[in-house]
Amino acid sequence: MNKFVAAFSLAMLLSAPGITLAASKNPLSVHVLNQQTGLPAPQVAVTLEQKEGVSWKVLNTATTNEDGRIDALWPEKPFKAGDYRVTFKTGKYFAYKQQQTFFTEIPVEFHVTDTTTTYHVPLLLSQFGYSTYRGS
Repeated sequence: MNKFVAAFSLAMLLSAPGITLAASKNPLSVHVLNQQTGLPAPQVAVTLEQKEGVSWKVLNTATTNEDGRIDALWPEKPFKAGDYRVTFKTGKYFAYKQQQTFFTEIPVEFHVTDTTTTYHVPLLLSQFGYSTYRGS
């Protein structure tokens, strides 16, 4: 088989619906929704940390997009089992909206055991409360 046919065949295979490469999918995403408005919460700063002994090491920081999402929060490094924390910096978001809030930061700690799957951490946010869960 010549190089052109091989490259074309590979390109067609990778572009077929339902076929993805596991390495191309980021294992960690977040989504912030404003429960009061029912709309996404853009421009929320988020920090990802990994627990090392009794302290936390920052792995990545990012900001939610216009849809309130960060689709790829995990940095370009191997995905390892362990304890992690995602901290949503909600104080600045509410300050920008000229609203008071009780929770200026919302830390969500979680434990990763299976490094072959993806993890999604959604946050339903209001000025004086929040809810989170492991999404899909």
